[in-house]
Amino acid sequence: MKPREREAPSRQPRVLFLSASVGEGHTAAAQAVCNALCATMPDCGCEVVDSYRYASEVFHHVVSNGYIGMVKVLPQLYGVIYDQAERATKVSGFKKWLHRYTALNLRQFVAQLAPDVVVCTHAFPCGVMAEYKREYADAPGVVGVVTDFVVHPFWIHRNIDAYAVATASIRNTMMARGVRPDRVTVTGIPIDSRFRLRPDRRAVRRALGLAPDRTTLLVMGGGVGIGPLEKAIAKIDRLTHDVQTVVVVGKNPPLQRRVASVARKLSHPVKVVGFVSNVFDYMQAADVLISKPGGLTSSEALAAELPMVMLKPLPGQEERNTLYLQEAGTGVRVQTARELSVVLDRLLSDEDALAAMRARARELARPDAARDVAAMIRRLMPS
Repeated sequence: MKPREREAPSRQPRVLFLSASVGEGHTAAAQAVCNALCATMPDCGCEVVDSYRYASEVFHHVVSNGYIGMVKVLPQLYGVIYDQAERATKVSGFKKWLHRYTALNLRQFVAQLAPDVVVCTHAFPCGVMAEYKREYADAPGVVGVVTDFVVHPFWIHRNIDAYAVATASIRNTMMARGVRPDRVTVTGIPIDSRFRLRPDRRAVRRALGLAPDRTTLLVMGGGVGIGPLEKAIAKIDRLTHDVQTVVVVGKNPPLQRRVASVARKLSHPVKVVGFVSNVFDYMQAADVLISKPGGLTSSEALAAELPMVMLKPLPGQEERNTLYLQEAGTGVRVQTARELSVVLDRLLSDEDALAAMRARARELARPDAARDVAAMIRRLMPS
């Protein structure tokens, strides 16, 4: 009798996440999906990579640093560029070249890693992988995860295997532009799984060093610290309500020092922190969020059932996010810090209005988006 042959050990499933170094939200979305995958597939290997590393070095620095500088100093210019790109009916020659150049640079890395699926959480790597699939017959399946409440045309490619989007409206837009209906799934924007939890707010406040029974305002500057935060907390100090404020500055030490300096002169309690990994706790502790309406931040606020005051949104995707949240009844737009105290006084004096905003947030929230995107990825994996 022949000895029984041993079965070859099964290969560890691998997923490559391609993000982009323009803020923190795209990477946070990738990490949320990675965690959801590992929860159901403990042997799954995930790698999160900045796709700009494989573009030219000059382009990497110009885009990464230039984007942040432009939205801080010349936001209207960024808005014009965004609008023109949105209205364009053809892909520019430079963009085609850059996608192909980056796809060629990615070839060796992708071939060595041999991922079963590539997940793109930014429009740039989505375009790169669309080109990669045209160049190489052995390309893995590709998923695009749109991280705003609007989809820019740069996301849309007919050879991407699956898209996860925030709303039915985005799905309709993509189908109107030729993407097959079976390739677009409304999942919501993937966020940290802890937003599914409902801890006791008083206990969370105590754990954060806050007064448990005091109305709490959360001011956020995004992952890279953008916005008139010093002016905002100065205006909050004029409120007729007894409040405490937490300011999450992000990765911007000079801004953090300036905000802390202003905070020391104010009459109401202000806690100032930099970049934090437990945004969930701060949102659960708050009664109102004052922030720019980035896609991830807005989705987290919806999951935390946290009314938003959207402070000076940037032209482009933040402007579109603002319109969505306003129309949905979960947020109020404030264009200048000067308006902030008036709007907050009005909101804090009307518990019915706040309750209605919380209820609408609860209806729109998709705290399981990361889990649903993970399920899409698993379906694309070879059996």
